[in-house]
Formats: sequence, structure tokens, C-alpha cells
Amino acid sequence: MSEADLTVRVLSAVGETEAAEWDALTAEDPGGANPFVSHAFLTAMEDSGSVGQGTGWLPRPLVIDGPDGRLAGALPAYVKAHSQGEYVFDHSWADAWHRAGGSYYPKLQIAVPFTPATGPRVLTRESALATPLLHAAERFCAAQGLSSAHATFIAPEQAPLFERAGWLLRDDIQFHWTNRGYASFDDFLGALSSRKRKDLRKERAAAQEGVTIRALRGDAIRAEHWDAFWHFYQDTGARKWGQPYLTREAFTLLGERMADKILLVLAFIEDTPVAGALNFIGGDALYGRYWGAVIDKPFLHFELCYYQAIDAAIALGLERVEAGAQGGHKLARGYEPVRTISAHYIVHAGFREAVADFLLREREGIESDQLYLGGRTPFRKDDMSRP
Repeated sequence: MSEADLTVRVLSAVGETEAAEWDALTAEDPGGANPFVSHAFLTAMEDSGSVGQGTGWLPRPLVIDGPDGRLAGALPAYVKAHSQGEYVFDHSWADAWHRAGGSYYPKLQIAVPFTPATGPRVLTRESALATPLLHAAERFCAAQGLSSAHATFIAPEQAPLFERAGWLLRDDIQFHWTNRGYASFDDFLGALSSRKRKDLRKERAAAQEGVTIRALRGDAIRAEHWDAFWHFYQDTGARKWGQPYLTREAFTLLGERMADKILLVLAFIEDTPVAGALNFIGGDALYGRYWGAVIDKPFLHFELCYYQAIDAAIALGLERVEAGAQGGHKLARGYEPVRTISAHYIVHAGFREAVADFLLREREGIESDQLYLGGRTPFRKDDMSRP
């Protein structure tokens, strides 16, 4: 079937699709089941009011139906009125566009809201539908007067799909922990230099002193745990973003719809939770998302967000931990610099050329930074398990 024979529909919500059909589009995902592109996660964002009217994230998923009437392809897409909650920063592009007399917003964002975690962005039953979907996104931008389309935190194996469609690729750096067949946390520590190994043990001991740490999954996560975590999340969100992105209802829905994919790590003093970290479990990775605390305890952040995540990844046999955006402090804790990729389609030819030139120069700096950071990891220089 040629591209001209395909019909792409623009929906008002992922919730307009059947869960089984949507999730079937990710069945061939090389990275395993990604929790964030699941029907459960994306509809929890919609049904909780975390995205939708008034949020600046207006769901507009693009879908293709197959000859059998079932979904054959989809893009989780949103019309954006700002650049908040994306973690790939294009504010300088918006400023330049506005100075030139144009309007950068609205734009189209192909992404998971508020989630700087890698994963598939083109969901299809067959890869041949990727280009038609991306071309449909381009036509949608033109028809709706959108300045551009942006796909962020693309799974590395999907980058060629965007490149073949003529989109511009942009690199950045995150810090991920890689499981090289470790049998335990102590096994991982054995790969570090002696000084770093001692530092991490001291940090863990200091963080755990006087608190009880519990890792909760499934039915063990109760409403009172979500209430406590919401309190932590509000405090962190207010300090980082001005206001939290997710509503309280979002956590209830996530707990109801995908508790088996959630690892909630809480720290207690006696029976009172005082800090927590929320993780999602994928097919090959553990994804750290949110953290917060009502006490100021040295190293507790590192313990709940990084060390407990390593413990869990080893126990679950997962390949890596993605601990979110930014954070050079992760480097000393065994999280290494890795390339992340976004793709961008700019409607205006002249501005597209300017962005392409910017990305070329930016990429040189990113490559230099990654090389520098890669030489400053805490691992032993004679550790032959590392590439």
C-alpha cells in the first residue's frame, strides 16, 4: 500500500483508542515494554487533567488504521503552547523566531509528557508506516499553522526513521547506570576505584541511619502512600517548575492502572513516611521519575533515587537505570554519560537552515562533553567489564 492510499486520523485523546490495539503497536519495541508509551500511562495523564485544556499540552495523537480496521500506527503527539515539561530546551529557538517577527507557538510535540525517558515515539505494527506518519505530522503542522514538530528522547534505534524523513537530529547527554551482569550492589561496588567504593558505602550508611526504607510494588502501594508521595512531589515540583505538572488524581490512576510497573521507594521514621522516589519498570530498564522529602538528611536523595534503583535493577535483571534529566552529580555514583536524541521538523525553510547550522555546532560541544565526562567515571581503570 502506497503512502497516498493511507488515511491518517488526528484524535483528541489516546483514550479514543482501544487499549489492546494501542499497546499492540509497541509489541515489537526492541527495548522491551516501555511503560510511558502505554495506553495506561498516557490515558492516566489525560483522565487526571495533567494534560488537556489549560495545561499547554493538548493531546492530538495521529493514527493510521490498517486494512483489518485495527490501529496500524500512531504518534503520541500534543499541540504545545509553551516549552515546559519537555527537558529538551528550545527556548532560544522560540526567542529567535519571535525576534524575526514569527510565532513559535503553538508547536507539535511527539513525546511523553513530563518524562525525559528514552523510548519509541513512532508506534507501528510495521516500520514502513513510520515515514507516512511523520509526513502526516508535517502536513498537520502546515494545516494548523504550527511552527514545528519535535520528537524528544527517541529510542536510539528509531533515530534513522526520523533521519530518513528529513528531520533534524539533536544530541544531548543523560546519565544512565548500566548493569554489566552484577549479582549484587557489592558486586557493582567492586567495579569502582577503592576511594569511590568507600565514598558510596559511607553515603549509604549515612542515608540509612535512623530511617527505614521500603520498596513497594503492586497492591502494597496504598492510598496513604500516594498521599504522602503527593506531598513530597508538590514540594519538589514547586521548587523546580513553579507548580507540579501532575495532578493528585494522576497518581491514583497510575496506581490503579499500572501498579505492577511501579516501584515506590519510601523512607520512614517510625511509621511516618518522610521521603520517597517513584520509579517505573520497563522491559529492560528502571526509570526514575520523581522524588521528594520533608526532611533534610544528607545523602537520602542519592540513596532513594540512585542506590535503591541500582539494587532494584540488579534484582529484576534489568539492563540499565535511567534516572532522569541532567544531574552531573550522578557521575560519581556510577551513572555514565550517554547520548540522547531528539528530532525536529521546522516548517519555515530559512529557519530550518539556521537550526540545522546551530545543531551542527552544538553537536561538536556535546561530543566533547561526553568524551570528557566519560573519562571521569568512578570505575577502576582496569575494569575489563566496561567497553
